[in-house]
Amino acid sequence: MDNITWMASHTGWSDFILMGLFRQSKHPMANITWMANHTGWSDFILLGLFRQSKHPALLSVVIFVVFLMALSGNAVLILLIHCDAHLHTPMYFFISQLSLMDMVYVSVTVPKMFLDQVMGVNKISAPECGMQMFFYVTLAGSEFFLLATMAYDRYVAICHPLRYPVLMHHRVCLFLSSGCWFLGSVDGFTFTPITMTFPFCGSREIHHFFCEVPAVLNLSCSDISLYEIFMYLCCVLMLLIPVVIISSSYLLILLTIHRMNSAEGRKKAFATCSSHLTVVILFYGAAIYTYMLSSSYHTPEKDMMVFVFYTILTPVLNPLIYSLRNKDVMGALKKMLTVGPAFQKAME
Repeated sequence: MDNITWMASHTGWSDFILMGLFRQSKHPMANITWMANHTGWSDFILLGLFRQSKHPALLSVVIFVVFLMALSGNAVLILLIHCDAHLHTPMYFFISQLSLMDMVYVSVTVPKMFLDQVMGVNKISAPECGMQMFFYVTLAGSEFFLLATMAYDRYVAICHPLRYPVLMHHRVCLFLSSGCWFLGSVDGFTFTPITMTFPFCGSREIHHFFCEVPAVLNLSCSDISLYEIFMYLCCVLMLLIPVVIISSSYLLILLTIHRMNSAEGRKKAFATCSSHLTVVILFYGAAIYTYMLSSSYHTPEKDMMVFVFYTILTPVLNPLIYSLRNKDVMGALKKMLTVGPAFQKAME
């Protein structure tokens, strides 16, 4: 019997064994309770941000306003890029992909958190937790690779301007963006099923405001050391490859800018790269803290604050960084604001 229990906890066919034990038992209700406590069948409890706040109502309003700003800012940026012909370039195509990711990214966590606070419910079912985890991991992974792709795009534009239309053709851009989404989904399909099939026993309280992989793994009652090593290596690889591409691209860009004779050309090159570098530092800084620093640096409170910045504030900052510091985007926005009233008058 001990061997069966060990196998049920450490193999992928634990549900099959548990069902066999359930059928043979003379106390089915006791087995249902036991399985609800030791498998992924029962709900999790998200402790969230609001329990630690002295003013949870105010905090929830602030987060909801930030959420609306993130959605509206990124939606406006996507609309401008789609409608203005001057913005139909590879750089702005990738920026629109980043805005789309940010819109979905912030929608994965904030609505659930806000509804829980309004309705006074902080439970999440295992399937909902798995879906939230999958979308979060997929989008985070996709954004890692997209930022590397955007750095490569700037490298080609500045270092090989004559070959830029050929090297960054529209089909190439579609292929690169599709590759980013695909690689992100590989991460989601890898980590989510493995994490959610671990047995969970004891407390179901997740010390987080959404189902994040390490936070959920802390509830497992089985040995997860090998999986943690595997996850750490995957995260290092996911960060290392894009960081190498970004670093190499910007090193070559700096060398090219240094050789430029035109002061105006240098200024323009720095302007186009500075916005992207700001986003890279914000995104990768939080990711390195979360996934590469040892557990001794982590506490639930610190992790939640980093994730608030990482998942809620960054999607708000990205459209501001790419619009306020970009003459083309600001010009397109002014054109849209002036064309709108003129069109309404013409219709009248």
